[in-house]
Amino acid sequence: MALNIKPLSDRVIVEPAAAETQTASGIIIPDTAKEKPQKGTVIAVGNGKKDEPLTVKIGDIVLYGKYAGTDLKFDGKDYLIMREDDILAII
Repeated sequence: MALNIKPLSDRVIVEPAAAETQTASGIIIPDTAKEKPQKGTVIAVGNGKKDEPLTVKIGDIVLYGKYAGTDLKFDGKDYLIMREDDILAII
């Protein structure tokens, strides 16, 4: 996917995964009880800091903190922009 936004420094843009609509046992979760997803796909990456190159790449699926990043709406889609330090793991 081509995104016309280029993050600066060690920031990355992540497209959050869709929130779960049903539990493993089959219970449907109402919209008011859905939790914010903590998993997403990296859409764009910055150049990194001068002494620290970025370890994530475009297309990586990552886990991040519940309150990490800043919400960003672009072309009708929701994204998160966050520092690489806010990413907990690459799946």
